[in-house]
Amino acid sequence: MSKISKLFKGSSSSSSHSSSSSRSKHHRSKGAPSPQEAIHKLRETEEMLTKKQAFLEGKIEQELATAKKHGTRNKRVALQALKRKKRYEEQLKQIDGTLSTIEFQREALENSHTNTEVLKNMGYAAKAMKKVHESLDVNNIEDLMLDIGEQQDIAREITDAISGPIGETYDEDELMAELAELEQEELEDTMGELPSVPSSKLPSARHGQRSSARRKVDEDNDMRMLASWGT
Repeated sequence: MSKISKLFKGSSSSSSHSSSSSRSKHHRSKGAPSPQEAIHKLRETEEMLTKKQAFLEGKIEQELATAKKHGTRNKRVALQALKRKKRYEEQLKQIDGTLSTIEFQREALENSHTNTEVLKNMGYAAKAMKKVHESLDVNNIEDLMLDIGEQQDIAREITDAISGPIGETYDEDELMAELAELEQEELEDTMGELPSVPSSKLPSARHGQRSSARRKVDEDNDMRMLASWGT
């Protein structure tokens, strides 16, 4: 085989390989995007339209200012500015409607994606639970619970035996009665040690007041007597 034929053969094989590769890429590109990709694209579209809204609102304010400026001096310029303002307002209205639709679609897609993930996780949990239950036998569970009950009874008996009294036992009621008698005797001894109340009556305050008044009268009489001696 000549070099030329080899060259053409190589080029044809490479071209066929590239065409098949491009076809496979084209086939992959036709596949549905993932929910994350779709949500990301919708968010990008929302951001773009929001920026467009801000731009149009600025243009509307600008055209309104132009119309006010030339309203009395140049009506033609003012009318042109108002026409442009109307067009911008129509575009702004369309963008508002588009944003509402995109927002609704994005929220629905997010909810669908969330529900899909929830159902997927629930399916995993159901499979895991089924696998666990397959390794269990109801009869074995019943036997295990009976064994557990028996071991608990044995442990309770051991605890009662360990915690029970050892040696002499006493009547609790008899001990409490003796303790009450001791407390009563101690109370009577304490009451006997208290000082007795004096039997004599204390002088009343009125009697003291009469004594002090009589003493003052006697002192006044003595002073008058001394004064008469001096004269």
